[in-house]
Amino acid sequence: MEMSLPVSGLGSTPRHVLNVQVHGNARGIPLVVLHGGPGSGTTPLLRRFLDPQRFRIVCLDQRGAGRSTPRGEVTDNTTADLLADLRAVRRFLRIDRWVVVGGSWGATLALAHALHEPEAVRGLLLRGTFLARSEDIDHFFSVAATGQPQAWADFSSIAPNERHGDLLDVLAELLASGGDPASRAALAWWRWESTLASGAVGIEPTGDALGALIDRYRVQAHYLRHGCWLGQPALLDRVEALPRIPIRLLHGSNDRICRPAGAIALQARLGARASLELIDGAGHDPTHPSMVDAMVRSLDRYAQSGEFIADGDGE
Repeated sequence: MEMSLPVSGLGSTPRHVLNVQVHGNARGIPLVVLHGGPGSGTTPLLRRFLDPQRFRIVCLDQRGAGRSTPRGEVTDNTTADLLADLRAVRRFLRIDRWVVVGGSWGATLALAHALHEPEAVRGLLLRGTFLARSEDIDHFFSVAATGQPQAWADFSSIAPNERHGDLLDVLAELLASGGDPASRAALAWWRWESTLASGAVGIEPTGDALGALIDRYRVQAHYLRHGCWLGQPALLDRVEALPRIPIRLLHGSNDRICRPAGAIALQARLGARASLELIDGAGHDPTHPSMVDAMVRSLDRYAQSGEFIADGDGE
């Protein structure tokens, strides 16, 4: 089932319309999948871990992302708006409580959602957790994120020499300007992200794919420039208020986009309330075979027992 759900922020212009898809068993365990980015949009890939016989699977494109409209729009588009949207979607579908599965930025939003509406969340499965700390954002936009100085030089060259320390703002300005400057900025960002994700750059997107990439990075730059509106107090400093629910953290040991240190810090704050598995050899890619196995294993256990790990796992 696919539907369009109109939503708005404090201002009424522009009006956002969310694309919402519901898959699986209508009587199964309610579960919502939160995509990364911000701005990336959901794909069938993100529900490949889920058994449609066991789960009622809700997938939505966040504001400005994917098939939600207007795509790439940043007005009335903040973390608070996204949290309000999750409440609206849940109520529209008459779901009291759901399991929340999120990767990267989706894991960030999942944590914020569980803090905002603890009564609505029955479990958290988080992959490649991003904590939206200034150190996380600064690291991504630095040569330290990769062992390839030439890749950094190519990426940072999008900004004038005197603004290399202001790279995120430069990218945001170019992406907002449209035309060729926006295309150059989006491709530079895409090359850098591809290098961090896999160490290599593939065939550059063109046409409609490039247009979608510009919109995606416009939204992402908007969020990152504002620290994703999660800085006061920092998300990590609030997580001890999370509800007493099963929490499972999965993180690639070689993730250079969202470093494992973030997930380790999160688990340290939560203690025995959360289990952490570092996936050896995996990076940020959700399709790494070991990551797929860990996701499927965790969700199968939850469907069977209401817990993401089994007794005797030793984690």
